[in-house]
Amino acid sequence: MDSTRKLRSTTRKSTLHRLKVPEGTTPELHRFVRDRYLDGDDYRVREFTRQGIEGLLITGGVPRERADWCSVVESITGLEVNERSRAAAGLVLIRTSRGTYALSYGVGQHMLDPYFRDDEFGLEFATRCLNDDGVIKIRNQIMDGRGRVDEYSVSRGERIDDFGLDRFGAVVRRICGTVSGLSLTSLATGKARQIRVECSQATIKLPLATTVEQFLSDLQTIEDVCARPDPLPQLRFVSRVHTLDNRSHKAVQAQTILEKHLTDPDSPRLTIGVPDSCQESYSSAQAFRVRRGARMLEESDLELEHLLQFVKDKPEGERLKALRDVRVTMFSDDDCRTPAGVTTNAKEWLVADIAMGTDRLFYGNGKWFEVGAGFLETLEEELTDLFTQTHTVTLPRWTQGPLNFKGHDSHDEDWFNHRVAQQDGYLLFDKKDIVTEKFRGGGLEICDVLGPENQLICIKKAPASTAPLNHLFAQGVAAVETLRSDTEVRTKFLHQVAAHTPDHRLLHDFGTLRVVFGILLKDGRDICVNSLFAFAQVSLLQAARRLRAMNAKVEVVAIRR
Repeated sequence: MDSTRKLRSTTRKSTLHRLKVPEGTTPELHRFVRDRYLDGDDYRVREFTRQGIEGLLITGGVPRERADWCSVVESITGLEVNERSRAAAGLVLIRTSRGTYALSYGVGQHMLDPYFRDDEFGLEFATRCLNDDGVIKIRNQIMDGRGRVDEYSVSRGERIDDFGLDRFGAVVRRICGTVSGLSLTSLATGKARQIRVECSQATIKLPLATTVEQFLSDLQTIEDVCARPDPLPQLRFVSRVHTLDNRSHKAVQAQTILEKHLTDPDSPRLTIGVPDSCQESYSSAQAFRVRRGARMLEESDLELEHLLQFVKDKPEGERLKALRDVRVTMFSDDDCRTPAGVTTNAKEWLVADIAMGTDRLFYGNGKWFEVGAGFLETLEEELTDLFTQTHTVTLPRWTQGPLNFKGHDSHDEDWFNHRVAQQDGYLLFDKKDIVTEKFRGGGLEICDVLGPENQLICIKKAPASTAPLNHLFAQGVAAVETLRSDTEVRTKFLHQVAAHTPDHRLLHDFGTLRVVFGILLKDGRDICVNSLFAFAQVSLLQAARRLRAMNAKVEVVAIRR
């Protein structure tokens, strides 16, 4: 108990930002703060110097004589209500020899000028230090014209592979997980084995020291992690989807097409998407203020037309640039007095899906991405990881037998399945289809053999084509999907298992399944990236992702001759 209290007193969960400084310049710290907070009567600005670092502190808030919800409560209850509220904000800016950083407290993040925000910081840190099995939450921006964001979360850490993510058509916006083994105050010996960090593109939320010496040590540790040359292998795909250089031929060409769409709020290529920095507060926003210079509008819902009307009078080639000067602020009250999130620019809300011949480019969060970028590298890495995993089943050799009366090898799949099932703890289910009203046209085969640790073993010989493997992978997905969703199929399958082995562990443990694809290639070759047909590679990864998303582990086992 004493160590827990001590930990709480020496660290505090904080939000850390890294700020982008124009190359070759050292701007004053005041420049990173929006003018209204430097000049406002409700905010206090103070400089400080400690432990060899210079810094700037801004604190304050907007006091309100009466909370905005009071009149609503009075109208409903008929009782007089007068309650005051105050949105407190704190922002600490510091400069080290390696960078410029900000700590925000309360609604202090509103005070930072978004122009200087470093959108590589959070994911740069996460991809270099998250525990292999410590991912808790991940948020993806889907790269299409719908502005869709997918979020996956678990209560305890998992491997990134177990989330079944689309690694080619999505951009990771936020990732939360655990870290350990770093020289952070919160991970000091005897205090905590691991800590949870939440990383967006621009921020890191984690427990940081509350004394200046230890805080600077923590900051140096974070800088050291970000300076590592390469991300972790399992998270390399996150950083592989890089923004296109705005000066590149593809980006310039796509932007030319996008400029033409920016006068049409009904364009099927455009929509709005919620920036990552606004995700947490978006659902509670009651009003939106859109401003460019002296022109301003306030709306209860933000629509694409509200953004585009500020730039439709601009000449082609100037519209996207003008969107950067359009500020969007969410408010938690309908009279637009209490900000509900950081102020962003309209470019961050714009989502576009641009087709250029066979290329597709995605514009989101103010950046260009190429859909499918890094496809081959990510494909090969995922497959190699899958093929090198430790196997939990033993499959015998599939020897050649004498020719039957049709001139075919008598050691066919039926023969091999029986050989596998002869092993202790293995049960034969080949050709034991489950027939229900839904599967009356021949039934559904769950697996060829059930392994001793609940492995659904599916066997296939694939000497010369992709088709048998596509069928094999589809069988595994269909089996797990049906067992998870169809009570009748699951009940009949478990009855079959019980008839073989009344005390089989599957009868009492149906949580985590494991699908094993046993494959015999020509001459019993090893299975590697180059030994599978291209279509089979993609089909296998699609099946593996779907199975992992259903809490089913996947193994690929090469059968020898």
